Amino acid sequence: MLLDIMSVLVGLILLILSADKFVEGSSAVAKILGVSPLIIGMVIVGFGTSMPEMVVSTFAAIDQSSGIALGNAYGSNILNLGLILALTLLIRPIKVTQSIVRTELPLLLTATTVTLILLYDLKLRRTDALIMLFVFILIFGVMIYLSLQERTQVNLLKDSCLTTETNSQFSLKLAFFYLIAGLVLLILSSKLLVWGAVGIATYFEINDVIIGLTIVAIGTSLPELATSITAARKGENELVLGNIIGSNLMNTLLVVGIAGLIHPFSFAKEIFSRDIFVMTILTVLLVIFSYFAMKKDGVLSKLLGSILLCLYLGYTFWLILSI
Repeated sequence: MLLDIMSVLVGLILLILSADKFVEGSSAVAKILGVSPLIIGMVIVGFGTSMPEMVVSTFAAIDQSSGIALGNAYGSNILNLGLILALTLLIRPIKVTQSIVRTELPLLLTATTVTLILLYDLKLRRTDALIMLFVFILIFGVMIYLSLQERTQVNLLKDSCLTTETNSQFSLKLAFFYLIAGLVLLILSSKLLVWGAVGIATYFEINDVIIGLTIVAIGTSLPELATSITAARKGENELVLGNIIGSNLMNTLLVVGIAGLIHPFSFAKEIFSRDIFVMTILTVLLVIFSYFAMKKDGVLSKLLGSILLCLYLGYTFWLILSI
């Protein structure tokens, strides 16, 4: 019991410290390379923080546990939007850009629509998985192309100026070290925290389903939570949205696609009618609020955060009632 408590405390401290360095490194890499924090957030941060979900779903597919494989991926997406983005917005409103509204969010909506079409029959076939992986590669190919275009424009702008201001605190090597070391420590500290929390819950004989819905579910999303809140606190708005959009894209297409490729399976209708449905509603809400925010002041306010959080709490209550 004492070891579990120490694990939670040490894990929490390391989580906060690693998130801080991870965000610093990510922001510095973006500035030095002349790439927007949004792209860094989607490609590097989004991929890195989705590693726990990828590992869990892959091993679940190998063990032929289809419910865990899909539930982990789509449950994490719901957490990203309904809890992580909600809490971030309640802490500090986030400014959206035209790029997010015109490109990144439509791509996320496209990925969600592909999921609805392919999984409507409650089966994940290898052909479905291959389509998901193909769409994933296509979307991230577009993102990389746009980032290269943007980098070219930034470099041209720099060449036309008398000064070439960069983040003088960081060399590229140091920035990448902070990014990679921060990410590794972020994932390890999350695992340590979850291990300790599960140990405490087990000691007090809390139902294992409740543990799965709360501690384990939130635990696999701790990297996204820590990164988003830290980025919001530092004013890195694009990094926050990039992290959440990138993570959801990877969970929806890459994580589920890999699981389906390893072992095709059928799944319970509740996963589609409840989990995928709620994920879609949250995604559509983000798109709608972002669109109208661009028409007004360009800021996602606490109102959206409150709505997302209420929906997440309602979803959690729905889960508990269905046990």
